[in-house]
Amino acid sequence: MMETTAAKSLIGTRKPHLADTSFHISLFVAGAIVVVVLASILLIMFLGGRQAFETFGIGFIWSTEWNPVTSIYGALPAITGTLITALLAIVIAWPIGFGIAFFLTEICPRALRAPLGIAIELLAAIPSIVYGMWGFFVLAPFMSESVQPWLTEVFAWIPPLGDSFFWFSAPPLGVGLMTASLVLAVMILPFIAATTRDVMLSTPQLLKDGAYAMGATRWESLTGVVIPAVRGSLFGAVFLGLGRALGETMAVVFVIGNATRMPDSLYAPSASIASVVANNFPEAETGSIQLAALLGLGFILFVVSFGVLALARLLLRQERMA
Repeated sequence: MMETTAAKSLIGTRKPHLADTSFHISLFVAGAIVVVVLASILLIMFLGGRQAFETFGIGFIWSTEWNPVTSIYGALPAITGTLITALLAIVIAWPIGFGIAFFLTEICPRALRAPLGIAIELLAAIPSIVYGMWGFFVLAPFMSESVQPWLTEVFAWIPPLGDSFFWFSAPPLGVGLMTASLVLAVMILPFIAATTRDVMLSTPQLLKDGAYAMGATRWESLTGVVIPAVRGSLFGAVFLGLGRALGETMAVVFVIGNATRMPDSLYAPSASIASVVANNFPEAETGSIQLAALLGLGFILFVVSFGVLALARLLLRQERMA
């Protein structure tokens, strides 16, 4: 007992080592720098776009007109294009990425798991402008000549699909929301597949072995053991891919059509927030309402992307704690 008291007294009176103190301070400074940079970017975008919000009010977000000639700017077409392309990309990429992850973790021969995993992850290293050029020169002509006419034939005669909003009744132009969504799906696929694979590998092998011992099939083990155990992390992987799709610029500029108007079809040319900023920023004059509108769009995109990524991190954290 006396030895324990003496040890505690010695620890309490020991002075902190200089290296430990310096390391602690450097870590604190590094973390503070990240917070300061994020807050500075958010503040700069807000102050830069404040003129647009003061001029058009909250209607800036809901207005559908974007006309640089008359200096009337509305963010809704760009917001709509951003959300539609990102959500369609998730709808396309999530099932494929989940299937790839399940194949790599449960079915693929061990000798091929590492090479195939590396090949999928290398898709994330391809520059976005390369995806854009591939989408414009290869995918867009294929969509206009083959895919979109076939979809029109299959679905346009059905009134709820052919005549209503966002379907298949417009001319097959090749560039537009659908093509942009496909390009984004290919771009976010490696993020979703790699994250989902790592999440599935984190499932305790004992749980899966127990399911197999009770006679469960691979599908039953997946749906009854793996998915319930890592549900939050799976949603986190999807949100990470969604955050990547929301902010993509160059690839979308090539294939979305860059028409700042409300789209009336999946084939129609449209615009995203990133593409509107990229196309209009070079000609925007300092102090003009156009520059303020672009910065306002950037502020909206920053808030949406930050919220999506924060939600993804929260889901991943809850899964680890569970």
